[in-house]
Amino acid sequence: MKINKRFLLSFVAPLMIFISAIGLILRDNTRRIFYLPIGLMGISIILEKDLSRRLDRKNILNKIKSYQKVK
Repeated sequence: MKINKRFLLSFVAPLMIFISAIGLILRDNTRRIFYLPIGLMGISIILEKDLSRRLDRKNILNKIKSYQKVK
C-alpha cells in the first residue's frame, strides 16, 4: 500500500504543537524554553497553509468572475 506524502505531512504541524505542549507541561523550568520553537513552527505552518488556501480560493473566484464578464 502506498501512502500519500501530503496526507502524512498534514499531521506534522499538529504533532509539533502537541509535543511542544507536552514538553512545556512536563519539563522543569530550565528546559521549557527548548519546546517553544517547535510549537511556534507548528502554529506558523498551520497559519501559512490557511493563508495560502484563502488566497488560492480568492484567485480562483476572480478568474471565474472574469470569464463570466466576457460573455
